[in-house]
Amino acid sequence: MLEAAHAARPEGKKVFVKTYGCQMNVYDSQRMSDALAADGYAPTDRIEEADLVLLNTCHIREKAAEKVYSELGRIRQLKEERGRDGRETVVGVAGCVAQAEGREILRRAPAVDLVIGPQTYHRLPAVVRRALGGEKIVETDYAIEDKFEHLPAPQKKAVRSRGVTAFLTVQEGCDKFCTFCVVPYTRGAEVSRPVAQIVAEAERLAAAGVREVTLLGQNVNAWHGEGADGREWGLGELLFRLAEIPGLGRLRYTTSHPRDMDDALIAAHRDLDKLMPYLHLPVQAGSDRILKAMNRKHTGDDYRRLIDRIRKARPDIAMSGDFIVGFPGETDADFEETMRLVRDVTYAQAFSFKYSPRPGTPGADLDDQVPEGVKDERLQALQALLTEQQRAFAAALVGRTMDVLLEKPGRQAGQRVGRSPWLQPVIVDEKAGEIGDIVSVRIKEAGTNSLFSEPVS
Repeated sequence: MLEAAHAARPEGKKVFVKTYGCQMNVYDSQRMSDALAADGYAPTDRIEEADLVLLNTCHIREKAAEKVYSELGRIRQLKEERGRDGRETVVGVAGCVAQAEGREILRRAPAVDLVIGPQTYHRLPAVVRRALGGEKIVETDYAIEDKFEHLPAPQKKAVRSRGVTAFLTVQEGCDKFCTFCVVPYTRGAEVSRPVAQIVAEAERLAAAGVREVTLLGQNVNAWHGEGADGREWGLGELLFRLAEIPGLGRLRYTTSHPRDMDDALIAAHRDLDKLMPYLHLPVQAGSDRILKAMNRKHTGDDYRRLIDRIRKARPDIAMSGDFIVGFPGETDADFEETMRLVRDVTYAQAFSFKYSPRPGTPGADLDDQVPEGVKDERLQALQALLTEQQRAFAAALVGRTMDVLLEKPGRQAGQRVGRSPWLQPVIVDEKAGEIGDIVSVRIKEAGTNSLFSEPVS
C-alpha cells in the first residue's frame, strides 16, 4: 500500500494555504508547504488553480469554527467547478479547529478530504497521498514521534522568498490552563524542542539571508532544554547561543507568561544587544479577583513588580500586552483595576478583546456572564487609553536616531519599509540601504501606524 502511494506521488501540482490566527500558525503553514514541496507541490496565491487547498485554522477567536465552515462552503463550490473540468481538488483542514472538531468537520463539510491537527502535520504528505486514493482521513492524535525531526528542511530559495525576518517555533502547548483558553486542549501539554535542533534551524535561516528571528511558543518563556554543557537551559541561555550565529542581527520572542519570566531571561534583556527591547507579556486583567478566576496565578502587583525589574535591567524596553474585558463576574470596580494597571505600566502596543466563551473551557460554564453592551463600553474605554499610550510612545521617538532593519520596498517610489527595535514600521529612503541591511536613521514624524525617517547626516 505504501509503495503504491509513493508511486502515485503528484508532480507539478499546486497548493493554496490560507492561514488564520497567530504567528505560530504562520510558521506551521510554512513548514507544511516545505513538507509538500518535497512531494512536488508548489505554492500558489490563486485558490482557483490549486490542486490542494489547506485551511490552517485558529480556535482562539469567537465563532472560529463557524468561520471555517463558511469558508469550506465556498471551497466546495470551487471543488465542484474544477471537478466538472476534470481537475481533482483535495481539501484539508489543519490547525486548532481541526484538533477541536475532528470528524465533525467531515460530517458537516463533505467536501473536506483530510483533517490534520497541529501535532501531526509532519505526516501531511502521506495523508495527502492517501486522500488522493479516495480515503477520508482524520489525523488528530498527538504524535509520539518528534514532528520537527521528520519535517524536511526548507530550500534556501523558499526561505529567501519569505523575507529577511522569520519565525522559529521552539515550544508548543501550555500547562497553565487559564480558564478562558483552549490552547491546552488543542495544542496539548508544554513541549520544548532540543537546543541542537533549534540552533540548526536558526543557522539554516541565517545562511539563507534571514537577519531577524522571532522565537515562538504558546508559552515561549517556559522553554527548557539540555544545552551543550549537559545542563538544562532556559530561554535566556538559548538566546545567548542564537546570538552567536553569524548573520543574525536581531532576536525576538513571543508569547510569554509572567510566571516564567526568570532572572536569566531578564539578564538576557540587560546584556544581549541582539535581543530587541520589546516584550509582549500578557497580564489579561488588573483585578486580583478576576485574575484568580482566570487561573492566572499572579496578582496585579506581582505583574507591576516584574515590569519594574525588567525596566531596571533594560530601561529602553517597550511593553506590549493582552487584555480581556468582560470576563464572567467582572464588575465596574474590577474593570477600573485593569485601567489602573494600564496607567501604571504604560504600553507601547497592546491587544484587547471582549471575553467570549470557548466550548470546553471552564470559563464557558461560569455564572454571571457580563452583558454584551457592558463589554462594548469597557472595551472602547480600554482601547482609547491604550491608543493614547501607543501614540505617546511613538511621538516620543521623534528626533531620535535608531537602527532599522530594512524588510521590503515601500508603497511609494523611492521608499523602503523597515522595522524599529520596538517593532514599528519605519518608512526609509531607499538610498539608506538594501533590503536586509540594518541602517541608522533619524525619526522625523510619527504617523498613526508608522514612523517616518530621514538619513543621519
